[in-house]
Amino acid sequence: MAVIHRHHHISAEGVTTSESTETSTGLDRSIAALRLAFGFTFLWAFLDKTFALGWHTGYDDQGVLDRFGDAAWINGGSPTEGFLTFGVPEGNWFKDVFTNMAGHAWVDWLFMIGLLGIGVTLLLGVGMRIGTAAGALMYTFMYAASFRLENNPFVDDHLIGIIAMAVLFFAGAGVTWGLGRWWRGTRMVEKYPILT
Repeated sequence: MAVIHRHHHISAEGVTTSESTETSTGLDRSIAALRLAFGFTFLWAFLDKTFALGWHTGYDDQGVLDRFGDAAWINGGSPTEGFLTFGVPEGNWFKDVFTNMAGHAWVDWLFMIGLLGIGVTLLLGVGMRIGTAAGALMYTFMYAASFRLENNPFVDDHLIGIIAMAVLFFAGAGVTWGLGRWWRGTRMVEKYPILT
């Protein structure tokens, strides 16, 4: 990834600007670290909800942890029901819409396939356009479900997630510490560039 540095010189004739380009491994590595962190976040949420590992999923009404218990998606638990039923704040403009979606199998499947797909694409650095677009869409829905925010009138971690997905989308973030360079060279991706 190239970074353009602009140098401004002030002289009697006014301000002149010159540009030089140099490789920025620090920026590449920072973006790769951001990609990997978000990828692990999505994949871990998928695993925790699938198996009720106890990081957020698996506690009963008394706060007792039951790993691999009834809350696990593999045992019939709904990964969306809890938040959509109890987590959408009063006064949210879309509360009825989200509450009515709670616990439906199609919502659970879309959510879980999204978590897994986004997590895998970000961790591997392949399919970044689709993965980051899906990540931004998921964060948008979570942002809408969280609105009226408690600690800030507009910005929360979901909005920051949307911005991060946009950065990863435009940065070509799958190349450093990922399989993006190889992926881009495959016939399928050359034929269908949307898969980059």
